[in-house]
Amino acid sequence: MLHVDPIFAATSAPPPFTVGAVLTETRLDSWLALGLVLAAGLYLYGVHRLRVRGDRWPIARTVFFIGPGLGGIALVTVSGLHAYDTALLSVHMIQHMVLSMVAPIFLALGAPMTLALRTLPVGPRKRLLAIVHSRVARVYSFPLVAFAIFVVNPFVLYFSDLYRYTLEHAWAHELVHAHFIMTGCVFFWPLLGLDPLPGRWPYPARALLMLLSVPFHTVLGLTIMQSSTLFGGDWYPSLNLGWVDPWQDQVVAGGILWAGGEFVSVTMLAVLVVQWVKQSEREARRVDRELDRQEARERAADATAA
Repeated sequence: MLHVDPIFAATSAPPPFTVGAVLTETRLDSWLALGLVLAAGLYLYGVHRLRVRGDRWPIARTVFFIGPGLGGIALVTVSGLHAYDTALLSVHMIQHMVLSMVAPIFLALGAPMTLALRTLPVGPRKRLLAIVHSRVARVYSFPLVAFAIFVVNPFVLYFSDLYRYTLEHAWAHELVHAHFIMTGCVFFWPLLGLDPLPGRWPYPARALLMLLSVPFHTVLGLTIMQSSTLFGGDWYPSLNLGWVDPWQDQVVAGGILWAGGEFVSVTMLAVLVVQWVKQSEREARRVDRELDRQEARERAADATAA
């Protein structure tokens, strides 16, 4: 099997992009693959510990975290797509979308922090809580700060020499993958996550921030599609891939970012609305129970007075 390392991409090009090539170019020797296996193992072990002691953990959370969460990351970094992420800008944009938007949403819906707090011993649990409530965590999880990081980072990456550098150096390219994941988690965890986080905004404010994020990928995607220069400079033409036109691929990449960004944004807004409705229903039931208890106390007091 052919594995393309970014640092040697100019002299060792991947075969034509096909479904068969994506299936056969899977790479399991990266540090990210090891991290995914470790994360899945720890999560499943936590679920197992809860079940052993008779506690319940929603199956949906496990499916979200392991499936589209960790599985989504594996799909674009461990599968054969990895062999093309420095040869096709369109493939890189698919990675961008999945790593920064799709996977973080489902990781947040998996509530791993809640699972850890319910299964860790007292000492580690206190240390985790101290980290969650630390000043650094409060700053980075503050929605406006997370929003600024989420919006600004792609423009800094693609409209500077930094993107070309990541194409030329494998370690920098892998670091960008990790950065996409962390940026997405910082943005989506306070908005959609089920874990207890300090300073979480009410649902109307979260929905407003979601709406403000919708045009972001549209602007970025259209800018890429209409750009008169190639991203990465002469990197893609230097690969001499006879089966793809770098200019056309860049247009496709911008379209992926545009259409994919709008789809994911609308989807996450729908998820937020569902959470909002469920929270409102829970609050209504809580108020009803309190009113029932108050009415019962009043009847008891009236009966005693009579």
